[in-house]
Amino acid sequence: MQPSGLVTSSSLTDDAAPSAPYWSRPVADLNIELQATTGGLSSDEARARLSRDGRNSLTSEGGATPLRLFARQFYSPLVLILIFAAIVSAVVGEGEEALIIGVIVLASCMLSFTQEYSASKAMDTLKKRISAKATILRDGAETNIPTEEIVPGDILRLSAGSLIAADGVILEARDFNVSEAVLTGETFPMVKSPGETALDAGLSHRSNVVFTGTSVRSGTASVLVVKTGNRTEFAGIAAAIQRKTPETEFAAGIRRFGYLMTQIMLVIVVLVFVANLLLERPLIDSLLFSLALAVGLTPELLPAIISVTLARGARTLAGNGVIVRRLEAIENLGSMDILCTDKTGTLTEGVIHLDGYFDTDGAASADVMLLARLNAMLQTGLKNPLDEAIAAASAGSGDIAGYAKVDEIPYDFVRKSLSVVVCKDAEQDDLMICKGAVQNVTAACTSVLTKTGTAPLDDERRNALEERFKAWSAEGYRVLALAIRHIPRKPSYGRSDEADLSFAGFLLFLDPPKPGVAETLKAMAARGIGIKVITGDNRYVAQHLAAAVGLKAHGMITGEELSHMTKEALFGLAPKTDLFVEIDPNQKERIIAALRQRGHTVGYLGDGINDAPALHTADIGISVESAVDVAREAADMILLQRDLGVLLTGIDDSRKTFANTMKYISITTSASFGNMISMAFASLFLPFLPLLAKQILLNNFLSDLPSLAIASDNVDIDQTKSPRHWDIGYIRRFMLSFGLVSTLFDFITFGFLLGVVQASAETFQTAWFVESLITELAIVFVIRTRKAFWLSRPSSLLAWLSLATLLLAVATPYLPFAGWFGFVPLPPFVMAGILVITLLYLLASEATKQWFFKHEGRRQVKGIQTVQAR
Repeated sequence: MQPSGLVTSSSLTDDAAPSAPYWSRPVADLNIELQATTGGLSSDEARARLSRDGRNSLTSEGGATPLRLFARQFYSPLVLILIFAAIVSAVVGEGEEALIIGVIVLASCMLSFTQEYSASKAMDTLKKRISAKATILRDGAETNIPTEEIVPGDILRLSAGSLIAADGVILEARDFNVSEAVLTGETFPMVKSPGETALDAGLSHRSNVVFTGTSVRSGTASVLVVKTGNRTEFAGIAAAIQRKTPETEFAAGIRRFGYLMTQIMLVIVVLVFVANLLLERPLIDSLLFSLALAVGLTPELLPAIISVTLARGARTLAGNGVIVRRLEAIENLGSMDILCTDKTGTLTEGVIHLDGYFDTDGAASADVMLLARLNAMLQTGLKNPLDEAIAAASAGSGDIAGYAKVDEIPYDFVRKSLSVVVCKDAEQDDLMICKGAVQNVTAACTSVLTKTGTAPLDDERRNALEERFKAWSAEGYRVLALAIRHIPRKPSYGRSDEADLSFAGFLLFLDPPKPGVAETLKAMAARGIGIKVITGDNRYVAQHLAAAVGLKAHGMITGEELSHMTKEALFGLAPKTDLFVEIDPNQKERIIAALRQRGHTVGYLGDGINDAPALHTADIGISVESAVDVAREAADMILLQRDLGVLLTGIDDSRKTFANTMKYISITTSASFGNMISMAFASLFLPFLPLLAKQILLNNFLSDLPSLAIASDNVDIDQTKSPRHWDIGYIRRFMLSFGLVSTLFDFITFGFLLGVVQASAETFQTAWFVESLITELAIVFVIRTRKAFWLSRPSSLLAWLSLATLLLAVATPYLPFAGWFGFVPLPPFVMAGILVITLLYLLASEATKQWFFKHEGRRQVKGIQTVQAR
């Protein structure tokens, strides 16, 4: 029997409620129940617990298993109706026709399944490259493991920027603040510390525990993991707290396109079915013919084509240094017309050097260097490149031996400073060393260190320090301030002790412009992408860098100005502003939202703790592999190198992906629409059906085969030079223009077959099957480029697949199975006539294309002029 009030390790992690919740229990009890030690679990024990408790991940009920993905191919109402119609045909004695229709439908679904499954497997492989990691204690040492391998009893190490991967109790913490907005909706971070909370404490009042899905805003902590996977609070309310991803422009375009095709399809199907019944044609034949028309008009391979195209795009991007976390983001990247970014690492080299350490008079000072090294090398909070630069600099007389660390006040984004308290054995007082933004540190100072001693920090001296700061900043230096305070020794220190400081000196850091960044910015501008710099640095540094890299700064807004600006004012000024300086992290989201509201497709490149909201708000959130966890998880794409050149390549790749997706839609909506309209009209005046249902389905299946190669097709350079957007009006105009050309030549074919050849029903159906199929194949090469089709080279796969299908189309009437589909051999004269009509159709389509894009170009110019006039 267990002692009263205690629970076993298994009961802590089982779904059954324990006798007392873990947040109200002493840590000592939890350690016993979980058999946890200060050195962490052993590797063997961790493996055993992982096998017993399962992986630390939420169960995905909608996982794309092969069986589920295959079944999804049959969810289309049209497919289900066709299957039902085939069953009816079999029941009334049309078994052969039912079998053929069933085989074609199954083949189409198999084709779509293989493409989608291949695409999903490729994406799974890519996502593993950026899987989340956590720092834990194993076998007495810190180690990084995938978050899915965390088990109850592990000791989790957390610091600023960490994404918390399990529920647990805090063992020790230092200025530990956690953002719990994902669970509680509370904007401000929660202060967390060791201890116990009331048994009935609500989620937002459990100050001694952390939860999966939340993130560390500042400070450090060690946490004993209690619950993982589906046992966490996050899993318990996942449906309610999951942030709904806004519908992307591309997804909205696909949805509107679906509505358009459904409307056209319903009108055609109903009219044709009713008309055929009025003409007293057989019910089953009329139903199958009408449904086959609908299938012929529907781009049923569109989901597979989109999946394959996006997956191929993701692989291409990965090969060029961009890992895609969300597939739909590829299209947004190609549509992006504004990129918001910090300057460090993107416009600059990102390798910061300590270039100088000066006292308050502007003279190089070894004492300032010693203070800087003590502060940077003894702090254990958020790692940053400035402290790394100080540690890497030549020590000179800055030897920290003999000093011992007493305490630390970690950096946070409100104070913008970091303090370390040290002592020397021979001294009775402790020494606080504060390092941070010049304005913030100066505001906490009441005196200044001079060559002759300590002097009051009056207005004259304050202005002198400000002038030095401005002069160095204007030369491109990042300037930090140092201040000190001697304090009688006491047990601990807090933020309230950062007062009455003595200003000690300056630290100058240099992060020169990245080589080639000016050329990259010009290339961005040539592709229709504006760059807006959002930085916490001061205006002087930002202006100097902008000039150095050739960025034309048409306007500048400071964080102070932005804090007093209304939503409407920012809405008007944001598009006209290129430099946002001295920006508070919480203001980034406002800027992004204002730009999006003006109709821009906005990308945001960030890697910091406070970049997550802006990354979520942007149309395309971009981070880097070295970013903090919370930024990586919020991003849509991860750059393996923090380089705008890599991003530029990714933009080109994304625009190629968009172009290839639109090719399939354009090809389907033009050729298929024209053929279906022709067929619908022909069925009204011909004494027989222009094509049998099984012939329409075979035609549709064969014409889709080359479309599988669309994802690999070459894209003309001119299609990557500007942002590409969905335009349902453009698709409608394209469909009508090219569809009517297709219909015109179908009528010419009818005249040739009925008036010249005087073809029988079987000969007419066979000849038109061949003609409609080879014209659908040939039109691919016209529509795939805006150039003359003979000047743009298609991919080898597309060319060979199209040629093979075309030869099959010509040979079909002569093959052994031709009779199953109702085909008869065609006389040479008929075949020659079809080929001549096809050639004329290609030339007419090419002429139509030139006229159409010239007309669309004028339309776009008028649209731009209208927007500018506003």
